[in-house]
Amino acid sequence: MGGKALAEQQQILDLSEAFNLLHELVIQQEFAVDKAASDALHSVLARNEALDAGLFRGEGHVEGDGGGVRLMDGGFIPFDPAEELVEAHADLLASLQTCGDPVEQALAYFCSATRSQFYFDGNKRTARLVASGLLLSHGYSALNIPHARRLEFNLALDELFRTDDATTLMDFLYDCLAESSQ
Repeated sequence: MGGKALAEQQQILDLSEAFNLLHELVIQQEFAVDKAASDALHSVLARNEALDAGLFRGEGHVEGDGGGVRLMDGGFIPFDPAEELVEAHADLLASLQTCGDPVEQALAYFCSATRSQFYFDGNKRTARLVASGLLLSHGYSALNIPHARRLEFNLALDELFRTDDATTLMDFLYDCLAESSQ
């Protein structure tokens, strides 16, 4: 893989394998938006980089909350406490049930799971896979974030972390989904 560090190459291979797992689950109609699916996807995509891959922060051998998220401007947002994550995920799943639109559910899942940082690493990729599973299960395209729009994505992420407001990120994701469906 020309020009990529070995760790980046491994990350790409692991993401590809996780997407293949997702594809199989969707094809076999075994995909569900739940913790088990998220953990299974994370265990494949982050197995070579994350502490306690496939387990929420606080569920494995590593103790502590694991730090936080570094923003583009150098700011730092600490992770939510590990002991709150299982309940936060259950609350997220319950809130998704109040919305009948699978696109809105998928994008809301992505935003909330990304903000909650359930895992030590690989959170955006895991959230994108779960959101994509929901979309694919309902006949939509997978959630794709074009490389050319990376800066816009990162700015929307910074706003999400800084303000706990997902409006800009949701609008961005809707736009990306519309682009990939054309």
